[in-house]
Amino acid sequence: MNPILVFCEQRDSRLKKVGLEALGEARRLAGGAGCEVVGIVIGASIASLAEELARHGASRVLVGEDPGLTRYSSETYTAMLGDAATRLQPVAILMGATAMGKDLAPKLAARLKTSLAQDCVALQMESDGSLLGTRPVYGGKLRAVVKAVTPALQVVTLRPNVFSPIEPKPASGIPIERLALQANPDRPRATVRDVQQTAGSKIELTEAGIIVSGGRGLKGPENFKLVEELAAAVGAAVGASRAAVDAGWKPHSYQVGLTGKTVSPQLYIACGISGAIQHQAGMSSARTIVAINNNPNAPIFKLATYGLVGDLFEVVPLLTEEVKKLKAGS
Repeated sequence: MNPILVFCEQRDSRLKKVGLEALGEARRLAGGAGCEVVGIVIGASIASLAEELARHGASRVLVGEDPGLTRYSSETYTAMLGDAATRLQPVAILMGATAMGKDLAPKLAARLKTSLAQDCVALQMESDGSLLGTRPVYGGKLRAVVKAVTPALQVVTLRPNVFSPIEPKPASGIPIERLALQANPDRPRATVRDVQQTAGSKIELTEAGIIVSGGRGLKGPENFKLVEELAAAVGAAVGASRAAVDAGWKPHSYQVGLTGKTVSPQLYIACGISGAIQHQAGMSSARTIVAINNNPNAPIFKLATYGLVGDLFEVVPLLTEEVKKLKAGS
C-alpha cells in the first residue's frame, strides 16, 4: 500500500507537539494497513529535526531546508508538499489543525484536487485504504463521521492534544531525503513580513495540557490575576472567554471558543464562565472540565466533570493556596 505522508510543523527550528501526535496516529494506522510513514519538515536550519521525526515513528524523512524559509510561506509550502505528494502518491496526508495547518491544508487539497477533512478527533482506516474521520460539528454538539469522495488521496488535519505521540525509540539508518525548492521564496505572491509573539514565554494554548480560563464573572481585568496565579501554581496556560476578550480584558490570542482557539487539554478550569455554546465549541473535547460559577444553572455545569457552585473570588484563591501546599509537601 502507498505511504502515509505526515507534515510536521516547526517553529524556530523546534517541532510542534501536534506534528509528533500526527506521526503517532499515522504509525497506528500504518500498523494495520502495512504501509510506510513518511515525515516531512520544511523550514530553515531544520536538518537536525529529521532524526527526531525518525525516533517518533517516521520510517522515512523528507527535509525541505532553505534560508528563504525562515518564515512560513503558504505558497512555497503548498508547492513543496504538493510536489512530494505527486511523487509519493500517499493514501493520506496528515497535519495538525493549527493556524498554519488550517491555512495550508485546503490549499494543498485544492492543488491535488482531492478531499479535505478538517479538525478530526478520531481516524479509522478501512481495508481499501480510505479513511473515516470523526470531527465535531454544530459547535461541538455532535460528531460526524466523514469519508473522502476521493479515497486514493485524502488530506486530514488533526485537532491538537487529542492524539498521542509514540514513545521515542532509537532510530538509525532511516532514509533522509532533501527536497528541492521548487518555488522561489524571494518572489512569492505573498510574504510574511513580521511575526509578533504576544504570548512571550507563556504556554501555548493549543498545546497546553492544563488551561485555566476566566470569563465575565471576574468583573474586571484587574481580577484576572486570580486566574493567572492559579495557572502559575498548576503550570497551566491562561485562557479567556469571548465576553472577557470583547470587554478588552485580554487580547484575542487568549480567547477559547468558536471564534477563538479550539483546545483539548487534559484539564480545563473555567472560572466565572457561564458556558455559552460559542465557548463550549472551543473546549468541549477537554478530558476533564472543572467549572467554578456562582450560578447553579450556568450551562457550563452540564458539560463539567466537576462543578463548584460558589464565589470565585473565594474559591479560586483557596484552590491556588491548596495547590501550592501540595507542591511544597512533595
